[in-house]
Parts: sequence; structure tokens; C-alpha cells
Amino acid sequence: MSAKNCDTHNRFRDKTIAFRVSSEEDKQINTVVELSGMTKQDYITSKLLDRTIYVKGNCKVHRAVYDKLNEVLAELQRIENGGTVDDELMANVKLIAEIIDNLYIKSAI
Repeated sequence: MSAKNCDTHNRFRDKTIAFRVSSEEDKQINTVVELSGMTKQDYITSKLLDRTIYVKGNCKVHRAVYDKLNEVLAELQRIENGGTVDDELMANVKLIAEIIDNLYIKSAI
């Protein structure tokens, strides 16, 4: 039997919710979770309950943003060589831009 798991408000989490997603959706979910710096459980719970996601800049988040930017750069170079632009790439670019913008604003304060 696994250990009891309480959240930050000392609530016991004893219910499981599961659902299926496509490979593309899984990849996109993992990307936003990684860039948020939150656990997947906390991120999905916050989104489902329509709570605001606050990205806290730390080494892990900065590294994830850096890695995703390198992936975007590789895709842009592929496009420059005659490839096509897909919707997933554009969604990732917009997400990364929002996160960088928010990290810059919060660190300037």
C-alpha cells in the first residue's frame, strides 16, 4: 500500500482521475508541464479547476525553456530548408514567448 499523500492544504488525495490523450496531446501536455515548473498532477489539477498558472523562474524552468528554444530553432532551420510549418511548432513558440515575457516581468520587479 502506498503512503498517504496530502497536498499543500493538508487535504488527503485519495481519488484517481484518468483519461486518454493522443501522442501529440501527451507531448504538448508534457511540454507545458515542464515549462511551468510544476508537477504534472498540480498543473492538470490547476487547469481543470480554472486556476491561474504562475511560472516561478528557477534553474529547472530556465533549462526547460532553453531546451525548448533549441528545439524550436532546429525546427525553424528545417523550415528554412524547405520544410512546412506545423501548428504544434507555432503553439510551442507562443507558449515559450509568454513564459519568457512573464519571467522577465517578474524578475524585473
